[in-house]
Amino acid sequence: MLTAGDEYPIHQTPEPVAFSGSDRNFYDRYFFNGYSADGSVFFAAAFGVYPHLNVMDGAVSILKDGVQKSVHVSRVLNMQRMDTRVGPMSIEVLEPLKRVQLKLEETEGIALDVSFTGRHFPIEEPRFTYRQGPRMLIDCTRMTQNGHWDGTLLVDGEAIEVKSFLGTRDRSWGVRPIGSKDEQPVLPLQIPQFYWLWAPINFPNLSLYFHVNEDGQGEAWNTRSVLAMDGADHDGLLHLNRPKMDVDWREGSRRAASATLHVEDGQGQAHEVSYEPLSTFMMKGIGYGHPSMGHGSYRGDLSVTREDLTPDNLPWQQPDNLHIQAIVKATHKGPGGQTSEGIGILEQLCLGPHAPNGWKDVLDA
Repeated sequence: MLTAGDEYPIHQTPEPVAFSGSDRNFYDRYFFNGYSADGSVFFAAAFGVYPHLNVMDGAVSILKDGVQKSVHVSRVLNMQRMDTRVGPMSIEVLEPLKRVQLKLEETEGIALDVSFTGRHFPIEEPRFTYRQGPRMLIDCTRMTQNGHWDGTLLVDGEAIEVKSFLGTRDRSWGVRPIGSKDEQPVLPLQIPQFYWLWAPINFPNLSLYFHVNEDGQGEAWNTRSVLAMDGADHDGLLHLNRPKMDVDWREGSRRAASATLHVEDGQGQAHEVSYEPLSTFMMKGIGYGHPSMGHGSYRGDLSVTREDLTPDNLPWQQPDNLHIQAIVKATHKGPGGQTSEGIGILEQLCLGPHAPNGWKDVLDA
C-alpha cells in the first residue's frame, strides 16, 4: 500500500513505508518535557505512531500547584504515518535534530503552543534489547536531547508564558509492548522485573545524562552517561565512564528520596551529581501504562479525553502509578571542587526483584 511517506527517501525495507517489518508491536514515538526554572510548572507530551495496529495517539499533561491536567487523543492512522496530527494535537519538525513544534489547540481548558530548540546534537543511546525467556519485549533505539522552550501554555483560563523553560525531548522507535496485552503468557512463568532510572539534567552551560536498566541481580544490561556542552556536535559529546547511581528510597516505597550519581570523565577524574526531588509527575498522564488510554490502544476513529490527577494522593504501589518522573534539583561536583546547580528529572520505573535493594517480590519495599 503506497502512502504519502513513500514520496520521501526514508525507506528502511524493500516494502512501502506503511509497513514496518513484521512485529505487531513496532512503534515510532516522540516524547517531550519542559519546566520553569524553579520547577513549579512542568509539562510533558507523548506522540506515537503504531503502523501495524493502524493507530496514532498522543497526550499533553501539565503539572501545576500539585494537580496534573491531561488531554489524551487517539485516532485511526489510516496508514498515513507522515500526517502527524491527532484531532487538536500536532507535531511539526522545524529543523531535523534541532527544532520541533508541539501544539495542542484549546481542548477542555488545556492548550499548548511551544517550540523546542536543542542545546547540542542528540545523543544516541545504546540499542535496547530485552527478552523475557524466548520472547522479545523491547528492541528499540532512542535519541535524547536537552533544550530550550518558547511559547505559551493555557490551563483552565490561566495563560503561562514559556520563555525561560528548559527540558528534554527524545525520539524512540522499534519494538516494545503496545496496545492490547498478549493473552499468551511467557513461559516459563516468572516474576515481572524491570529496573529503570533516567536522569537528563540541564546545567547552565551543559547537559548531563544518565540512564540504567538493571536485572534482578543489579547488573546493568543497558546504561550510558554523557556530558554535552552547549553547541556540541556529534563528535563533541563526552561519554563518561563507570556510571553508578545510588538511590535513597523513601521508607516503605519505591520512590527516590534522593540519589547520587558517581561517574568518571576521560581523564579518570571523578564527578558526582546529587538529585533532590521537588515534585512528582505521573507518566500515565501521557499514556505510559495507563489502564484505559495506554499507547496504541484502539479508542475509535477519534477520541479526545481530559483527565485530572493529584500525584501526591495516588498510592505508589498501584501498578499504573509506578512509572513517574520526579522533577529534581541537581548539583554537579566536578574535579577540583567546582560545583554548579541545575534542574531536570529523575525518571523511575522499578518493578519486581532487585537484589541490591533487597526487593524479592513484585512490589515489596
